[in-house]
Amino acid sequence: MRKYIYIVIIGATFLSSCKIGQRYKQPEMQDMPDSFASTSLQMDSTTVGDIGWTTLYSDPALKELVYRALENNKDMKIAAARIKELAANNRISFAEMLPSIGVEGLFQKEALDYKNSISPKHRGQFTLNWELDLWGNLRWANDASVAKLMQSVEAQRALHLTIVGQVAQMYFELTALDRKLAIVKQTLVARQESSWLAKLRYEGGLTSEIPYRQSLVELARTETMVPSLENEIQLKENDLAVLVGAFPSSLIPRGMGLNKQILPDSLPVDLPSSLLKRRPDVIQAEQKLIEANAKVGMALTSIFPNVKLTGKYGVEDAHISSVLKNPVWWLSGSLLGPVFNFGKNKAIHKAAKAAYEQEVYSYENKILNVFKEVNNAIVTFEKSKGVRKSREELYTSAKSYYELARLQYINGVVNYIDVLDSQRQLFDAEISLNDALLNELTSTVTLYKALGGGIVE
Repeated sequence: MRKYIYIVIIGATFLSSCKIGQRYKQPEMQDMPDSFASTSLQMDSTTVGDIGWTTLYSDPALKELVYRALENNKDMKIAAARIKELAANNRISFAEMLPSIGVEGLFQKEALDYKNSISPKHRGQFTLNWELDLWGNLRWANDASVAKLMQSVEAQRALHLTIVGQVAQMYFELTALDRKLAIVKQTLVARQESSWLAKLRYEGGLTSEIPYRQSLVELARTETMVPSLENEIQLKENDLAVLVGAFPSSLIPRGMGLNKQILPDSLPVDLPSSLLKRRPDVIQAEQKLIEANAKVGMALTSIFPNVKLTGKYGVEDAHISSVLKNPVWWLSGSLLGPVFNFGKNKAIHKAAKAAYEQEVYSYENKILNVFKEVNNAIVTFEKSKGVRKSREELYTSAKSYYELARLQYINGVVNYIDVLDSQRQLFDAEISLNDALLNELTSTVTLYKALGGGIVE
């Protein structure tokens, strides 16, 4: 008996080695550039992927916020649970390819009143159920399951990268609002002083009432900016609190000010071929393509019949004392296949091929968007530094102009309108410099993320 079972198993394994369908092959993008946009950034063996986010971001408060976000963010927890779910499902699809072995036991005792007889029965046996994967349907299903699992893994890595970037950007925006509020309050003090001087000169008969009233208007305009900025700061704190998995009322710690943040002047840009293999979202898009290809194979093999083996081996007897002396076994097979279903299976196969074609275009579109994202990030990163330097020069000139105008106004050389104009220009220059500092920092964050940075700690 064992010899026949071995023959069946070996034969089934041999038959199962056949796998009908098109093996996956990565699509080739036509005319894909060998490098990204022309840039002065270095291109060497070092990549952004080797730069940990704890190395890039030196602010202790920012680091703590990133740690909290990666630990407590609800989207990260959802992604982790999704991986667990798909890992379990993948185990199910893998088990479908293997035989199912069970145990069956029976003790039966039957009495017939009209015959007054007893017919006891004892049985114990092993059961075997196995669907032979002759055409590869189950293996294609397993490939699809593995690809889906890998999508969830890469989705979690992409989310990790995104959260690191989001926390950094929102933190810099918050510190920029803090600095903007400080600038407004500083300007408010200066305008209170100017209003006081204008009042003294008006009451002393040195000027008319108009300069004094103008100073009050500018003072009131500046005062209205304070509550508006405080509101923006609170809303930004609420957004950042939810991102790190805390309630909106939580206090967001501050570390270094916006103008104290230290980020590298340049980031290494590697070749597209290397970047595309590292970016989690690109890998996820390719895994979707692999899954779609596997589903084409599943649809193709569903056209062919499937074979199932069922077997039992055990012992059976009416008397328990001699039950082991009466082994019983049987083996059967069933063949199930479509005969005529109005082209349903062929239509399913065509639909799967069309779905695969869609995923090919989606993958190619993803590559195009990656090039656009990286090129845009490189251009913005380089230009933001030039803008920040010009804004620094503008601020220095505006500050000198204000100090000179204020001194000459006190000495009666210029009118108050000149002081007012210098104050406005200084305020605008300082706000512009603050915005330029923020843009430079966020451009670094964007480029770091676009180049696949943020996975490594």
